[in-house]
Amino acid sequence: MFFFLKIIVSAVIIAVITEISRRSPTYGGLIAALPLVSLLSLFWLTIQSETRAHLNQFTLGVLIGLPATAALLFAVYITMKQGAPVWLAILIGAATWLTFLCVQTWLQQVFH
Repeated sequence: MFFFLKIIVSAVIIAVITEISRRSPTYGGLIAALPLVSLLSLFWLTIQSETRAHLNQFTLGVLIGLPATAALLFAVYITMKQGAPVWLAILIGAATWLTFLCVQTWLQQVFH
């Protein structure tokens, strides 16, 4: 039951952001850029009585993933600005994210 509650609440938030984005793409983008998924995840993990160490590790994982996510969004923006279809921009963005994350992981291993 709790699993379905998480799905419903999360889906409602996404739907609201999408509707705001339809009316105002800039404001919708700003709201979408908020760390809603991270905060929702922290909230649900806390409700499920996860330990502080678990929450800290989760937060660190989010921080580690931020640069790759920024690269994904930059790639999508540039690709669409060049006139590419949305599906191609998303595909290039996902490839950029994966490549960036792999390089970042490799660099962590080299310098750690």
